[in-house]
Amino acid sequence: MSVPNIVNESFMLKSKTAKKLYAMIKDMPIIDYHCHLVPKMIAEDHTFKNAYDLFLGGDHYKWRQMRSNGIDEEYITGSAPDYEKFLAFAKTLPLLIGNPMYHWTHLELKRYFGIDEELNEESCERIWNKINALLEKPEYSAKNLIKRSGVEVICTTDDPADTLEYHKALRDFEVKVLPTFRPDKAVEIGKETFLPYINQIGVKSYSELVAWIKDRIAFFDSYGCRLSDHALEYVPFAEGDAEAAFNKRMAGGELTECEIDSFKTALLAVCAEEYTKRGWAMQLHIGALRNNNRRMYEKLGADTGFDSINDLQIAEKLSAFMNKLEYADILPKTILYTLNPKDNYTLGTMLGNFQKAPTPGKIQFGSGWWFNDQRDGMEAQMQALANLGMLSRFVGMLTDSRSFVSYTRHEYFRRILCNLIGKWVEEGEYPANYDMLEKIVKGIAYENAKTYFNF
Repeated sequence: MSVPNIVNESFMLKSKTAKKLYAMIKDMPIIDYHCHLVPKMIAEDHTFKNAYDLFLGGDHYKWRQMRSNGIDEEYITGSAPDYEKFLAFAKTLPLLIGNPMYHWTHLELKRYFGIDEELNEESCERIWNKINALLEKPEYSAKNLIKRSGVEVICTTDDPADTLEYHKALRDFEVKVLPTFRPDKAVEIGKETFLPYINQIGVKSYSELVAWIKDRIAFFDSYGCRLSDHALEYVPFAEGDAEAAFNKRMAGGELTECEIDSFKTALLAVCAEEYTKRGWAMQLHIGALRNNNRRMYEKLGADTGFDSINDLQIAEKLSAFMNKLEYADILPKTILYTLNPKDNYTLGTMLGNFQKAPTPGKIQFGSGWWFNDQRDGMEAQMQALANLGMLSRFVGMLTDSRSFVSYTRHEYFRRILCNLIGKWVEEGEYPANYDMLEKIVKGIAYENAKTYFNF
């Protein structure tokens, strides 16, 4: 028996006000200011060979759920036929009650393929065949999927050493595809990746590294870059001799925690000053505990579904770091993300310490990130921001995804946003002033990001 797709006009909209607000924003363009799409795939207008390639290839969110369902790794990242892997996911999906994966998948099936039934073991073969037949059409290439999604701007995530050749090739594409500066390998002096990276870029001293970083920021700026991104397992802060730490590490010495943090603090400050000069926004992603399963890391590498939330004390060092930048007048527009929702109120209050004219919402609390990218996580982030700051200035949603059909996450977010605000209105906590409500929801959905990033 066919089970209907849950996606309908009222999906996640539980009041008349919520539905009215969503109608105002549902067709607005998308600004995807942080994602992990591969620029080469966009530039070469990649075509997808089948439903597995599009939906499951590289998607560690789905892989984690399949492992939780007892699926053998052979049918996740192994050498099993693509259909068998897709079938294993189809068997898993109906069990994901309460999991955002269930919602995301059925939004994607509905919006891109017009599929109005649940993906499960019984429906798998016909859905597989329908998707594969559609993927043969030109309108399902990478570029056309982006255009069909209503995307206006995409910001990829790129290493400073990247040539940006594919961004150059995309300059004539009607959707802006801009790089984002991600210098983690140059900053993380304590990691095993540091020395190979420094040797790769060919710098011999700390002063050369600083000069190289500044040069690469200028290069990225020439390609329209408007953001940087820093993945911080913890927030570093220490005052010390960054050059001495660099020299010691290059000579094979083991650095103390203070030496590591003094280097990271100094190099991040160099970056921040350059970002401020150019009007960039600095993104700080805080709190991932990565590569927890050593055996699987050695087998599959990073970003394969074995990361989780760290439990850190972040307030004091984050305050000291931002204060250092502000005191020197080099604190750029900054977006703070936490992977641990216990820190929602830490970040929500930290924002107010460093807001500054003329930029409304100069310091932002980033949307529910990674494991918080679901209804409860999004609502908790927005409620914390509303309680402590100004939700109306929020720059809204991003995909943070490697998938070309993940733009439905913006629809998911917009529905959750409108349902939350609609609830406040219907419960008498905010007046039914639809002129102001329209301004607020349109700002969060699209207009705030366009202004904030100067796209």
